[in-house]
Amino acid sequence: MSESTTTIEPIVRTVTVNAPVDTCFRTFVERWAQWWPPEHHIGPDREITELHLEGKVGGRAYDIDTTGAECQWGTVIAFDPPRRLVIAWHIQPDFTTIDLDPARSSEVEVTFKAAGEERTEVRLVHGHLERHGSGAGSMHGSVGNDEGGWGFLIARFADVAEGRAPRPLPAAPSGV
Repeated sequence: MSESTTTIEPIVRTVTVNAPVDTCFRTFVERWAQWWPPEHHIGPDREITELHLEGKVGGRAYDIDTTGAECQWGTVIAFDPPRRLVIAWHIQPDFTTIDLDPARSSEVEVTFKAAGEERTEVRLVHGHLERHGSGAGSMHGSVGNDEGGWGFLIARFADVAEGRAPRPLPAAPSGV
């Protein structure tokens, strides 16, 4: 594989949550299945029954479908409770392929910083997108949008951390 010399601008999303740092970190990791929509999965014909994020270095981010099949789409590469979490993103730009090779995985870094009493600034940076090769631009467009990508997902996370039900998925465009 040849080295990519083009750097793709990282996706950065920040939200201030009305909850303490520890609550935010635990919600992100331990309550993953409550805020991550099961409709966001790999493969077209799967119904997801479980979502997991293992809170440790080397832990897996994965889902399980109705057949019992597991799909590991991420690996925890940094875990520093309650301040920082980094997940290697193994999902490839076609959103049907997983590549566990770190050289072909982007990274999602989430940091949690006190923003006053009982408030937390949560910053998500999805970087190293150029590792996805020729599909890096389309990956950036898919996960970087606020209608179903990281902007939407971090808002769902904030909903749950603040004790609300997560907002519903945006409606699919008509004719799709």
